[in-house]
Amino acid sequence: MHAPADFGRAFAIGVTLNLAFAVVEALYGWRADSLALIADAAHNLSDVAGLALAWVAVIVGRRRPTMRHTFGLKRATIIASFINAVVLLLAMGSLAWEAVIRLSTPEPIAAVTVMVVAAIGVAVNGVTAWLFMAGGSQDLNIRGAFLHMASDALVSLAVVAGGALYLWKGWGWIDPALSLAIAVIILIGTWSLFRKSLHLMLDGVPDHIRLAEVEGALLAQAGVRAVHDLHVWAMGTSSFALTAHLVLADEGVDREVILERSNDVIRERFNIQHITLQVESGDYAGHCGGCDNAGKVF
Repeated sequence: MHAPADFGRAFAIGVTLNLAFAVVEALYGWRADSLALIADAAHNLSDVAGLALAWVAVIVGRRRPTMRHTFGLKRATIIASFINAVVLLLAMGSLAWEAVIRLSTPEPIAAVTVMVVAAIGVAVNGVTAWLFMAGGSQDLNIRGAFLHMASDALVSLAVVAGGALYLWKGWGWIDPALSLAIAVIILIGTWSLFRKSLHLMLDGVPDHIRLAEVEGALLAQAGVRAVHDLHVWAMGTSSFALTAHLVLADEGVDREVILERSNDVIRERFNIQHITLQVESGDYAGHCGGCDNAGKVF
């Protein structure tokens, strides 16, 4: 199953809502002298940029292949995911440092203002996250947008709780402490996005695909004796490719039948749509210049 192809409306709504809220949150954070609100506003602003970047990547990624870019520009979605992760890691690192400094000199905050603004943030970010929920499991770029918005909703909810604790207990340290906790949680969550996007940028095998299982599926086809030069990589965050050499058991098998069955099983079991298979005899495989040894996965 593929995620819905068009998230343009979701991106438009998400960018508009979050940009407006980030401005309001920064203004009231400054007036209430709340580092948690200002931190959350900065995070929301970075997410606006991230959403815009992901949106542009989706649009660019739909461009048809050309003589200069034979796979199209699908990889733009992977690059966008990586940039989003790096920006978020840097922003949260800076926030954590500021929170540590503020812990030594806590300042009073306008708790009611903080709670009201943060509660609005829960609604804004929750709605935006819901818009991207459907595509989060299929597309890393959409998943990055969903995770950012979902984490923002949780952060805003934590800020509401922090304001309530300040009103109840009068703890001056709760605001910077909460900011530090927010930064750490988001850093941990963002690391996975950073690792996965970097892995795909380096043509790593997508996490949901096991190369040994792919090889086994090809070897299970009647008439296939061995598989070599097997490669699987991501052309984009939801588009995958495979190349492999299939060594025939004997020359009497029907090559077209093997190709048809092999293509079908790869598409159905592993959701790989761009497949290039080379069918060859045992003699050719043994003398294939530039090929890996027959039967060995490269």
